Amino acid sequence: MKKFAVRNLRLCTKECLCLYVCPTGAADTENSIIDVSKCTGCGRCAEACVSGAISLIPTEFPPQQKHDENVISAMNIIVNTKLEAEHIAAALPDRFARALERSNRIMAEDLLREAGYMLPQSRNARKFLKGFADKGNERAEKLLKMIKANE
Repeated sequence: MKKFAVRNLRLCTKECLCLYVCPTGAADTENSIIDVSKCTGCGRCAEACVSGAISLIPTEFPPQQKHDENVISAMNIIVNTKLEAEHIAAALPDRFARALERSNRIMAEDLLREAGYMLPQSRNARKFLKGFADKGNERAEKLLKMIKANE
């Protein structure tokens, strides 16, 4: 299965060992985004990354599972509640508020991921990317071409 590397910038602690082990130079970019056109999917960068910020992503994904409308509705209510709590916490001044904000964001992301709404091949993710591509975002256009929808 062919894969490519991606870097989570939130996790990256800039030790930059990936730069030294990447045989193609795909990890050596000014914007910290791994160059997918150079990446061979060897995984050396992910193995070397001490902060665990690099993952290998398959170029093809399994079919999207079907979702029951009642489950989707309930999930949307829960996610919106988490997003509202995140926004409230963001307006508060102390460290506990930052932790609460992050916790709610992570819970909302987990809910969406578990429900299949953050899978790159899903209709929702493609619609989201298309919005960026329609505004001229080249990375979004490249992802839309690379990752085939299977819903």
